Amino acid sequence: MKNLQSELKIVSRSLASLSKKVEKLSSSVQKPKAVKKAAAKKPAAKKAAVKRAASAGGKTVLDTVFEAIKRSKKGVTVAQLKTKTQLNARQLSNALYKLSKKGMVEAPSRGLYLKK
Repeated sequence: MKNLQSELKIVSRSLASLSKKVEKLSSSVQKPKAVKKAAAKKPAAKKAAVKRAASAGGKTVLDTVFEAIKRSKKGVTVAQLKTKTQLNARQLSNALYKLSKKGMVEAPSRGLYLKK
């Protein structure tokens, strides 16, 4: 019985020291998270600047892409649209998807878009 009590005391002390170490680690881990949140906000501001630049002159991204497609009689490839509109791949892909769902644009072959 005395042996069991002494072992329980040893385990109790070990758990107490481990809990202190865990508290120290958790407090040190929480500090860098605040730094990461501040760093994560910077790209959001950059995205807003890209949207404003794409919609300059009162045009939306959809208007810009549709205008570029409308000007071409034989159709426009995705690579040509990237250079003409200066949009990134994600914006261009989303705009083409929305225009095709609205029925304003058709794709006779992969990567080629025509006005309907």
